[in-house]
Amino acid sequence: MSELFAFKILTRVQWEQFRADGAFAGAPVDVADGYIHLSARDQVAGTLAKHFAGQDDLILAMVDLSALGASVKWEESRGGALFPHVYGDLPMAAVTTKAKIRLGEDGAHILPAGF
Repeated sequence: MSELFAFKILTRVQWEQFRADGAFAGAPVDVADGYIHLSARDQVAGTLAKHFAGQDDLILAMVDLSALGASVKWEESRGGALFPHVYGDLPMAAVTTKAKIRLGEDGAHILPAGF
């Protein structure tokens, strides 16, 4: 894949621990699967709906894939689409920016402006 950036959705608690540690070893689902799940830009809304429905106060971290080198593998997942997976810890140095994701009054996630 030629994508330069991907996204990790984290809970507020996960984000605070990530910041404190300087690296993220993964959410429980990541640890269970053996890699850190990321989403391409066009996959974020689907990931939110499938895995974070009803959850408020989330953090969307933009990850520079070039900083991760060979630890990134694009692998088939939901519906046969290729998703970026990180084999190893995700270093804070690879996060280029972050944004809050909140729930709207209708219960749908509100993505950052320009997303």
